[in-house]
Amino acid sequence: MNPLQIRNLCIIAHIDHGKSTLTDRLLEYTGTITKREMVEQVMDQMDLEREKGITIKAKAVRMIYRARDGVEYELNLIDTPGHVDFTYEVSRALAACEGAILVVDASQGIEAQTLANLYLALEHKLTIIPVLNKIDLASASPDQYAREIEHLLKIPNAQIIRASAKEGIGTAEILEAIVARIPPPRADATKPLRALIFDSKYDAYKGVVAFVRVVDGELHKSNKIKLMSTGNEIDSLEVGTFRPKMVAGESLSAGEVGYVATGLKNVRDIHVGDTITLAPSAGISATEPLAGYRPAKPMVFAGFYPIETDDYPLLRDALDKLKLSDASLTYEPETSAALGFGFRCGFLGLLHLEIVQERLEREYDLNLLATAPSVEYNVLQTDGQLIQVDNPAEMPDAGTIAEIEEPFMRVQVFTPSDYIGAVNELLTARRGEFDKMEYLDETRVMISFVMPLSELIIDFYDQLKSRTRGYASMDYAFGNYRASNLVKLNVLVNAEPVDALSMIVHKDAAYPRGALLAKKLKAVIPQQLFPVPIQAAIGAHIIARETIRAIRKDVLAKCYGGDITRKRKLLEKQKAGKKRMKRFGNVEIPQDAFMAVLKLES
Repeated sequence: MNPLQIRNLCIIAHIDHGKSTLTDRLLEYTGTITKREMVEQVMDQMDLEREKGITIKAKAVRMIYRARDGVEYELNLIDTPGHVDFTYEVSRALAACEGAILVVDASQGIEAQTLANLYLALEHKLTIIPVLNKIDLASASPDQYAREIEHLLKIPNAQIIRASAKEGIGTAEILEAIVARIPPPRADATKPLRALIFDSKYDAYKGVVAFVRVVDGELHKSNKIKLMSTGNEIDSLEVGTFRPKMVAGESLSAGEVGYVATGLKNVRDIHVGDTITLAPSAGISATEPLAGYRPAKPMVFAGFYPIETDDYPLLRDALDKLKLSDASLTYEPETSAALGFGFRCGFLGLLHLEIVQERLEREYDLNLLATAPSVEYNVLQTDGQLIQVDNPAEMPDAGTIAEIEEPFMRVQVFTPSDYIGAVNELLTARRGEFDKMEYLDETRVMISFVMPLSELIIDFYDQLKSRTRGYASMDYAFGNYRASNLVKLNVLVNAEPVDALSMIVHKDAAYPRGALLAKKLKAVIPQQLFPVPIQAAIGAHIIARETIRAIRKDVLAKCYGGDITRKRKLLEKQKAGKKRMKRFGNVEIPQDAFMAVLKLES
């Protein structure tokens, strides 16, 4: 199709503002999906997305729309996640677009992630089409929030579209705005092929499937193509588009979005952000690759260990395949004295961690144990060496440490003004430092502050929602590293240190954290036939202790009558056996014990 008739766009919004439902209406209105095929949130194809009601993976779909002027347009829509943990997915999608539909709930107004995604779109110089959704709700205040958008974007009120994705109101106006306001892609079909890989996945039959935006030239089925970062030459076994399922075609032209199946079985041979061009044997190759993506920096780290030791190779292969569709996931092998062989994985946030674990267990049939999450610390040693530590078990001895720096985040909380006190109380308890507060209108405020990431990932969001009755929203971004008075808190179970339960805490919080953790572990570790002491320690100093009482086995159950000395001998024998079990017994620690670290505030 002529590039002048192509529009590449994405939809960005805060969670639950109706982004996926609006996508459904656009697909329905353009005839891309028939009424028989239509299901709620048709683009959210993963079970996890449907269960949690959120978009996890960015997805593309091609729609053909005949505008009121009679011209037929090709609309390539990329549906993006709304949660802060998947911002990297959003940024990759934005790089493949020229415009964005900004969806704002007409009953809630602009929220934290609305602003975060908007700023990302403006960084990519995208044309913004603001849409006030859910105007059919009784609590909707479209005029009030239209003024907010007008002030924020400097866009005339008349250009803000009122819509209800649920009722289909405003769908036609949105489609007309897309073709009228969003510019066509800058593309040149006469230049050598250059296609940007913005996502990928593994297919058992087609091998590695790369999702591409063709910037220059044309990509045909059966072309011999080259990956510019490695120079590897491969065959394009199949090319096609998303409708929203993959539909094979003959070619992809400049400006279009689609996919190419490579047949590659090694998932490490293709990288998101790479450029595809023609192999020299197939035509003229491009000399300059397209600008790729900044690598995502993981902020939260945790260990994944297979319950069955034999599943270690399966876990490695599963992580390889999962990384193909999740470029922000990082991992490297590690060993634990308590848990054996596993992988230290890096994530963008706690939800990202939870999703990755569930995908590994569901899609690859693995039974995993995940350790408590941690962040990356800069540790300056007394010999002047600076090291990065993301696993508390690898923290050097206290005597060799000169200073520990931890990451601080810039946090924005949007909340009704009634909850200002509750929010400030929470951030103060988590070592937060107040920055500023702005009133968005008569009833809503934005509170900005900085706080340690380690305090943010442990139950902070749940506490924020609880204290504001669900009305507050939050967004955060990396600020800087700061020196803090931190110590390593060790956990000993039955006098044996459990490296996977150790954690880095502020010295002032060490005792209450240790006491609470010991108490929670006592509640989740099952009773044994011998007493099990649980201790929290800083170095050699024990700061808290709980004891799991032994299960008393009734050794006298079959002892009917007889001399009292016989009963005494049985009890003495049981006592001696318990001593041996205490010395050599191996306590099994359930997954709940590692997750108890997440709930130390409750």
